[in-house]
Amino acid sequence: MDEARSQDQISKIEPDGLAATVAEAPAATTATATADPAEGPLTRERVLESLKSVFDPELGINIVDLGLVYEVEISDGTVHIEYTLTTMGCPIGPLIEQQMQQLLSTVDGVETVDAEMVIRPAWSPEMMSEEAKAALGYF
Repeated sequence: MDEARSQDQISKIEPDGLAATVAEAPAATTATATADPAEGPLTRERVLESLKSVFDPELGINIVDLGLVYEVEISDGTVHIEYTLTTMGCPIGPLIEQQMQQLLSTVDGVETVDAEMVIRPAWSPEMMSEEAKAALGYF
């Protein structure tokens, strides 16, 4: 192996004990600004964007892309969310609702969160976003 390495390469020891040289990703030259969903006017889109931080712990996909959020209504600082679960006996309902409450309590303009689990219409895989379908291998 050549003793001289460029600045963007490092050496690491693999599990089998052999050394490997891997290239490091170049450092970003500019920072990309992303909008914080907790800031700005309180809108349905902002609430949905915030709810994308709530993940189904079994599937590892957020509840919005899974199609679990059916309705978001905003009135005088109260956010009413109708949501469902992937199956009726799903034990993670209280966990998801707790995460929604905690997350949305940090969003400017939200005074109260009213999360209501509904059973109709029943959830089906067709309700997922294309990204969620691809992640789960659903075609």
